[in-house]
Amino acid sequence: MVFKAMDKIHQNIDLHNSSNNKFDVLLCLDGSLPDTKVFFDFFINIPVIAADGAAHKLCKMNISPTFIIGDLDSFHEYGDASDFPDSTILHYPDQESNDFEKCLVFCSEKGFTTILVFGFHGGLTEHSLNNWSVLMRHSQKLTICIYENGRYAIPLKDSTTFTAKIGETISLIPQPSVILTTSGLQWNLTNELLELGIREGARNCAIDSNISIQIHSGEVLLFCDSSLPFKPTLLPLHSSYLK
Repeated sequence: MVFKAMDKIHQNIDLHNSSNNKFDVLLCLDGSLPDTKVFFDFFINIPVIAADGAAHKLCKMNISPTFIIGDLDSFHEYGDASDFPDSTILHYPDQESNDFEKCLVFCSEKGFTTILVFGFHGGLTEHSLNNWSVLMRHSQKLTICIYENGRYAIPLKDSTTFTAKIGETISLIPQPSVILTTSGLQWNLTNELLELGIREGARNCAIDSNISIQIHSGEVLLFCDSSLPFKPTLLPLHSSYLK
């Protein structure tokens, strides 16, 4: 699927925390999606994958996904293949994995390594938690970025540095535990443990434009402002910072 660019949108793009590199693919899950095609006009020449019933949500916005993937139970509830003459429909009936995981496996096989995900929250809490588990599992090999309401969620397993706006909300949620050191935040951490059920790092604040996150062990989910249509620039933390 090729989207038509809209100049008035691109004139207002905030380039902080971003590079000129685009995502390889957009992955739309069957949760809450941006509700207008105007939003998707941010993206040019980027293929779109719809997980099962997300295809019909895109269809209502006059967007024809490049690929439709899943067990197709929700897909057949609201229509059929005749609604998507330009899409490749891939039926994977396996019930041992959910549609999000099936899409990520497909991305890996197709060589899509940098993935922007919409509709992560599938309506029920168990859907969201299941998707989080899948995210953790596949972020070992793929670069996956979740988008929701102007924010990115990015799994991190390596130390990194990135730029932020002064006053930007930065959250660090352990997956499931992490020991880290930070700089550039209002409440910095120094070789401290974050662990689900014990302590999290939600709703911190950038007081410097340069943020560093040194991961001593474990993994963390970084939440920061989005830089659509660009992927975030997360640079390796220079060795002089590592202790």
